[in-house]
Amino acid sequence: MPSTDLRVLIISHGHPSMSLGGAEVASYNLHKGLNELDGIESFYLARVGHPVPRHGASALMSLRQKDNEILYHAENYDHFLLSNGNTDEIDRDLLRFVRDYEPDVVHFHHYLGLGLETIYAIREAMPDAAIFFTFHEFLTICHNHGQMVKSGGTKLCNRASPIECNGCFQNISPASFLRRERFIKAMLNLADHYVSPSDFLADRFVDWGLDRAKMSVIENGLDVKETANTRPLSKAQSRRSRFAFFGQLTMFKGADILLDAVGRVPDEIWGDDARMMIFGGNLERQPIEYQEKVHDLIEKAGERVRFYGAYQNSEMPKLMELADWTIIPSIWWENSPIVIQEAFFHGRPMICSNIGGMAEKITDGVNGLHFRVGSAEDLADRLVDVLTDTKIWDRMREGIPRPPTYIDCAEQHLAQYREVLETRPMSVTPASQHSVASTA
Repeated sequence: MPSTDLRVLIISHGHPSMSLGGAEVASYNLHKGLNELDGIESFYLARVGHPVPRHGASALMSLRQKDNEILYHAENYDHFLLSNGNTDEIDRDLLRFVRDYEPDVVHFHHYLGLGLETIYAIREAMPDAAIFFTFHEFLTICHNHGQMVKSGGTKLCNRASPIECNGCFQNISPASFLRRERFIKAMLNLADHYVSPSDFLADRFVDWGLDRAKMSVIENGLDVKETANTRPLSKAQSRRSRFAFFGQLTMFKGADILLDAVGRVPDEIWGDDARMMIFGGNLERQPIEYQEKVHDLIEKAGERVRFYGAYQNSEMPKLMELADWTIIPSIWWENSPIVIQEAFFHGRPMICSNIGGMAEKITDGVNGLHFRVGSAEDLADRLVDVLTDTKIWDRMREGIPRPPTYIDCAEQHLAQYREVLETRPMSVTPASQHSVASTA
């Protein structure tokens, strides 16, 4: 048997050394995990763009990455159609690399900047390869940053349609949204299999029209070696009263809900030992109205809140040692936030909004607590519950499940790769490029 019996190409919209988002980390962890399995070889291709300059005529770049990693420079991107306007470079540079590598599996973890035409090009060039596609949010369904939240507010969207989408973006006609949907589905249907890290996200895409038989749910794997120590309590302390928020300070992440809730807890319950720690940044990139709202809430919360700024993933174990609980107050559905896996790995129960992937991953009353999404009052009540019950932390901690490692994740993906390769029809030919392009 040859030393390598399966080659996998992982494609991401960014490299975690330059863009430390959840999808980038998840795709890179899968790449690392596959390379640790016997007989499996994985190559990692990540899109890069401004402010990283292009090196030359070719879109392919190394930029001091590892031997089995390469960057692809792409910027001519249509955010409405999720489309790449420079298909010539896909044909010339990207396909040259793919043909040279000859992967058995091409696994897309995103298409941002690359364009969905990349799926078409690879399907046409590599008809015998199995194409996988992992969803990380609802961007293919929802033009509002993939959040499925009504534009201009915080009302959740339960189902997208051309008419509903026109209600959010009245300058874009229902006919344009219908063309968008048809184009995106034509590209996604070229994939042999879809992967979702949560049942909630998978169900949404099946409801949107994708084939359930082609959908698997595989949780992203965690690559963490060091477990955070439990925060020591002094003799005078009897409660777990330190809370932490990890994430971007955006409206969708609910930082304002969190700050509002902290200010609503009565002084006699909050006491001198409780503290809310905020680890995150990018508030300055948010709309000015939201910045002002957050600053007002910070002033109201006073000494109860501490801001520690942005952080690196490598710092997480030490930061977790400062906290007893972590909180996810997001006002959008979320999918499978990596902070849930990290908190569980480090033995920290969670408090979260009662919707989407958060409510799926965190079981109310078992390993965490739910509160009504968008309600500062209800979150304040959960904080009161935690601060007045000295036994609740121990009960919740006992119910925390073991999150999958990046090796576990790679093994589950490998099993799915092999199943698809064994059962798929060979030499799948896509619709003509003209017929696909006409839908856009």
